[in-house]
Amino acid sequence: MTRSPLLRIAAIGGGLLALGLLPLALQRVSRGEYYLHVLTLVLLYAYLSTAWNILGGYAGQHSLGHGIFLGLGAYTSTLLFSRFGVTPWLGMWAGAVLAGAVGAFIGFLCFRYGLRGPYFALATIAIAEAMRYVVSNIPYLGGARGLEVVWKGHNPAIFQFSGKAWYYYIALLLAAGCLAISAWLQRSRLGYWMVAVRENEDAAAALGVDLVRTKVLATVVSAVLTALGGTFYAQYFTFVNPSSVFGEGPSVQILLYSIIGGLGTAWGSAIGALVLVPIAEFTRARLGGTFAGVHLLIYGAILMLVMLFMPQGIMGLIRRAASRTRLRRQEGRP
Repeated sequence: MTRSPLLRIAAIGGGLLALGLLPLALQRVSRGEYYLHVLTLVLLYAYLSTAWNILGGYAGQHSLGHGIFLGLGAYTSTLLFSRFGVTPWLGMWAGAVLAGAVGAFIGFLCFRYGLRGPYFALATIAIAEAMRYVVSNIPYLGGARGLEVVWKGHNPAIFQFSGKAWYYYIALLLAAGCLAISAWLQRSRLGYWMVAVRENEDAAAALGVDLVRTKVLATVVSAVLTALGGTFYAQYFTFVNPSSVFGEGPSVQILLYSIIGGLGTAWGSAIGALVLVPIAEFTRARLGGTFAGVHLLIYGAILMLVMLFMPQGIMGLIRRAASRTRLRRQEGRP
């Protein structure tokens, strides 16, 4: 193993160790529980955005309706738990299977008939809105009021914990696992096919890439991972309704982190969430009562700045800086 991979592994290991010790440090800080809540949200949205990035960043299919899969994961596990007593640890996998099947159906239906670009994006919005409307009108699913996760006390067996640190560690494992899958996909055959499809579908087809199969597989992987995050969302907030998961809000929020962090990169989504989630939470805490929705204005301003000055996102800026540094070293300049 060369020096560079060793340094990378050491840096990742050190970062995970620091993140693992962070809740212990926050116990001694004023408002430590609130800061831990914000960090948990950072990890959750880093996870969801990384899952979206597999389809939208690597394969170049910009879904604007990923709330479909978030909602399927949240509703399936919550319904199984509240109606039949099935632990969410099992319900999350049932939701993932259902989301994967729905993702395969949507993907095949859209890609088989050549939907791409804005047409695919519009189709996903329409399906997500249709799901929101249908769920809102089914009393068994809680209707427009949604479903509540009944609190039964601290019990890890049913995904219920009395302290936020437990949820933080689960979110950390989810985010680390999704980042590992994303990094692996970058170097896998499927990952190369997805990038080829993103860059030029006609050229990829000429080289023998099965366009429909590749895009459907990307949709399924992204849908399954998003649904798992949906269960965590439901258990953490203990409540879901059609607008909070199937609505356009969460769908747009998920992809926004990837765009600002850097599309098609393993770390871009995590960096985008790390920058934007604390801004949104602190803004809501300070100004939410007076200026409701002000965080959306801040999101819009940041997005415009990124589009103007960092079209490849924050990761693109980091890569250009690293490239210039390497070039200076090779030329012997300070």
